[in-house]
Amino acid sequence: MMEIKILSLADINDQIAEEIAALFKQLSPQKKQLPLTEILKDENPISFVYCLIDQHVAGIASICTYQVISGSKGWIEDVVVNEQYRGRGIGKKLIEKILEIGHEKKLKEILLYTEDHREAALNLYQGIGFQAKESKIYYIKNEQV
Repeated sequence: MMEIKILSLADINDQIAEEIAALFKQLSPQKKQLPLTEILKDENPISFVYCLIDQHVAGIASICTYQVISGSKGWIEDVVVNEQYRGRGIGKKLIEKILEIGHEKKLKEILLYTEDHREAALNLYQGIGFQAKESKIYYIKNEQV
């Protein structure tokens, strides 16, 4: 049975933490994951959504919400479905749950970034109704952190 849930601190146990860490490695093997207890602090405006199948984490996604002068917005991050569970509609269910959260929070705009070579992700997002913006994303690394 597939369940889409919002992760809370009370949900975290060793198995959940290990399975989320393994999923994050599938998405970004070169990046270091922050502890889930850090991510889920009350002052961090994030909703962390996950999919359980037979008590195993099959996918994750998160949305960070914020307010700026142009309105309330959300940014989707770290969407990944475990390789062994792909093709079952889990990514779509995760994004639909995030969009539901965005609707509840009355977000004016929900943004995400994906790389051009991630064809499955692009098809998923476009199929749900996301549109490409005419923009560029720039970044700078803070070497002190």
